[in-house]
Amino acid sequence: MSQNDQTIFDLTYTSNRGEEVALGNHVGKTLLIVNTASKCGLTPQYEALQSIHSEFKDRGLVVIGFPCDQFAHQEPGDDATIEEFCRMNYGVDFALSTKVDVNGSGAHPVFAFLKDRAGGFIIDAIKWNFTKFLVAPDGRTVKRYAPQTSPDAIREDILAALPASSM
Repeated sequence: MSQNDQTIFDLTYTSNRGEEVALGNHVGKTLLIVNTASKCGLTPQYEALQSIHSEFKDRGLVVIGFPCDQFAHQEPGDDATIEEFCRMNYGVDFALSTKVDVNGSGAHPVFAFLKDRAGGFIIDAIKWNFTKFLVAPDGRTVKRYAPQTSPDAIREDILAALPASSM
């Protein structure tokens, strides 16, 4: 399969509980993928991510947080600590992965795919925590949003990307 034929649904990630998760389980759904951190000035975005997850999960939206410690050591905890922080402080019940790298030679394949499909301004590297990627149900079309862009600010794009059968 060439890289152009690949969809995000061909990839997997490891949940924060150590289980391998096939993104193929979400074929036909819209994905909102975010690199997250617990000790960042943007951490309160967890609240809006959870709100969007709660509002649209039954209409075909899947939110997945990928904790990352590549930016100023703002995600120092282990997977259990991160999950507890997110649940206790923001009521997060959307999926979380194990801690990953999003840049460099060790970048997680999901982020390599996302950056290839929706590069950044000037450079493709992710510049900070809470960069958001909205993946259409075709698994190929990706929109990228800056860390400072609130999840609420992309609500219209999320609505437009939801699977047609969910409208």
